[in-house]
Formats: sequence, structure tokens, C-alpha cells
Amino acid sequence: MVTWMQMEMWSPYVVGSAIGILSSLSFLLSNNPLACSTGISQTSGLVEMNVIGRKKVLEKEYYKEFPPVIDWKWMLLLGVFIGATISSLVSKTFELRWVHPLWEQAFGTAALPRLIVALLGGILMGFGSRWSNGCTSGHGISGTLQLAVSSWLSVVFFFFGGILCAMFIYHVVA
Repeated sequence: MVTWMQMEMWSPYVVGSAIGILSSLSFLLSNNPLACSTGISQTSGLVEMNVIGRKKVLEKEYYKEFPPVIDWKWMLLLGVFIGATISSLVSKTFELRWVHPLWEQAFGTAALPRLIVALLGGILMGFGSRWSNGCTSGHGISGTLQLAVSSWLSVVFFFFGGILCAMFIYHVVA
């Protein structure tokens, strides 16, 4: 008999409810939304401090508002990575691969084009999340929980953009 911890996929209702509870606890305990993009920008600031120097980084306007420190938002990112790794190991679905099977079907097995597209997509998402003052989890989970109109609009466009992008990349005609 397979235990719930070993399942390859969990019920979206259970996971959605757990994320809602976690988001509510985040507001209750820290008065902050549950989000990830700030942790990513903090990481880039921490790397920058080691490369170009602490003083120069801390003088930047951006880092005056979002200081490059290891705090709970940064630890959330680490926890997501560790939790996903543990989950994939427990469910026996962990594997290292450079090219996802869907990409392989559409574009072949070459890893370099996939890495370039992933890097460019990550850069665009990073700019978008900072420009919109929040990432998909910030708007999609925390913003909609607060009934913020801007977050609801963002979520609609996340889905619309994702669907269009997938149709373009995988040559799907509706």
C-alpha cells in the first residue's frame, strides 16, 4: 500500500488548501505575503556583495528597499527546493535530466537550446516579477487572497500568457 507521502502527485484540493493555510499563517505571524521573488533578488544581491563589494551593493536604490539578507523569505526559497527534493526522493520520481520529454518531442535532445530558452525565460520572469512588484506566487496566492484587483488581473494574464507561449512553442493550434 502506497502512503500519501510516496504518491507521485497529490490532490490539487489538498495542496491548494495547504497553501491557503500557509499563506494565512504568513500574514498572521509576520504580516507579510507569501512570495518568492524577493528571495531571488536577495540572493543576487548577496552574490553581488561578494563580487563587487558590500558598500557598492548597499548604495543601490533597489537594495535600500529590499536589502540582500538571509531572512524568512530567503529561507522559504531554500525550503521549497529542499522540500521538492525530499518529495521526489520519497516518491521515487527523482531524476536528473537536461531536457524535459515535452521539449525533446518538439525540439530534440540538444541541451544547449533548452538551457538558453530556460535562461532567457528566467530573466524575463525576473524582470516581470520585479516590475509588477510581485511574482506568480505573490500575486496568485497572496494577492488574490487579499482580493487585490491587480493580482486577479495578473493571474488572468499569467494563465493567458502561459497558454499562448505553450501553443507557440509546441505548435499547438486551438
